[in-house]
Amino acid sequence: MKNSSTGLSRLLLTIVIAMSMLGATGARAADDSAALSGLKDGKIAFDIKEGNGKLLMARLDIIDETRQSLIKQGVTPHFILAFRGPATKLVQTDQEKIKPEDREMAAKIAARIKEMSKAPGVDGFEQCAVASRQQETKTDLVLPEIRVVGNGFISLMAYQAKGYAYIAP
Repeated sequence: MKNSSTGLSRLLLTIVIAMSMLGATGARAADDSAALSGLKDGKIAFDIKEGNGKLLMARLDIIDETRQSLIKQGVTPHFILAFRGPATKLVQTDQEKIKPEDREMAAKIAARIKEMSKAPGVDGFEQCAVASRQQETKTDLVLPEIRVVGNGFISLMAYQAKGYAYIAP
């Protein structure tokens, strides 16, 4: 009898959890209004270090979705996307520096950056020269939409001092 009551308890618990999950996802629409209340501008400096092509592309997609969502909610985005670390190799044009498995995705990343550079709310892209040196890439081969800065840490600090939120996706 104990096994059947334990099994029934587990089944009931599973049903309750499933119903609560359905209620949480289906009953309410996502709403950022409380957080965005009184906000006219959304200033974010993104610290991007992802060295995997697919994951970097996913980060760019989420950043762009965030930009679009802010606009839809009446907040003007001001985004700086700062590349450093392993991401450095994926935002430059020397194919020898890009892992063979990431080369196709690097071309898509370049196209996405070009597209985003023209989008409202994207104030700029930056590449850290220190990271370029450490990743053994040349700053003159950085994608043309990306401005090379002397030190990404200094740049990110300065944006924070100017009111940009620091986000490391």
